[in-house]
Amino acid sequence: MDAKIVIAHRGASGYLPEHTLPAKAMAYAMHPDYLEQDVVLSKDDVPIVIHDIHLDAVTNVAELFPDRKRKDGRYYVIDYTFDELKTLRVVERFNLETGEVVFPKRFPKGKSRFGLHSLQEEIELIQGLNKSTGNNIGIYPEIKEPSFHRKEGKEISEIVLKVLSDYGYTTKRDNCILQCFDASELRRIREEYKSDLFLVQLMEFENEIPFIPQFAEYADGIGPWINLLNAGPLMQLAKENNLKVHAYTLRKDDLPMGETFSEVLKEVLFKHNVDGVFTDHPDTVIQFLKNN
Repeated sequence: MDAKIVIAHRGASGYLPEHTLPAKAMAYAMHPDYLEQDVVLSKDDVPIVIHDIHLDAVTNVAELFPDRKRKDGRYYVIDYTFDELKTLRVVERFNLETGEVVFPKRFPKGKSRFGLHSLQEEIELIQGLNKSTGNNIGIYPEIKEPSFHRKEGKEISEIVLKVLSDYGYTTKRDNCILQCFDASELRRIREEYKSDLFLVQLMEFENEIPFIPQFAEYADGIGPWINLLNAGPLMQLAKENNLKVHAYTLRKDDLPMGETFSEVLKEVLFKHNVDGVFTDHPDTVIQFLKNN
């Protein structure tokens, strides 16, 4: 059996605020196979590592720039320059209505100091650590909401592919997997931009499962939400179409009623036999795989 791969989801986000460099450094030290980067563009076209096109659920933007929200009341990454984004403090993800953190047992909200960073800065951290430790941990960027960026006059894929190329990630042999939920965009990356990277089509809904054979025309793998693994012939179709399966997201503090993390890991990794998993707790999954 091929070794299962472990992807640090937003870094070691079970322990430190997501997508911060400290969360990435901590994840790196846990020796996963890949670190994940969600990418959104700034006003001045810098790829920023953040999960959403909005800033307000993970930063103090509403305090620093109260007048910069849009008509919908939200604060958008794309409305700020890189220098402005660098002034924000990142905190543990919280509910915008209540102000309460989403995962109460994680890092205390507003304690210590964390900030936003660019894709380039994160790649340099990972490549630097690969050099200084002798390890070879990969990157796993996700292009976020390309159609939103296009409406704002920006081609996010073109910018991200240029950065990846500048840092030596251009082919399937390079330690980089590129993912996106937008199927037409991922196909574009393969066919129009002629990318030879390993591409993963993310999947969230059951009605996408019949399209797996089409995904195989341009992608090398699929990234289904773990709840889809029980839905119909997903694993069978992936196997028939020679696609790797990297399922998201395994969290030890967000479990189905009555199940332990070990039971969930056994089901996802061995019963469904996925090729890899995204997890907020890479150390626990790595230890589980060593023990099993």
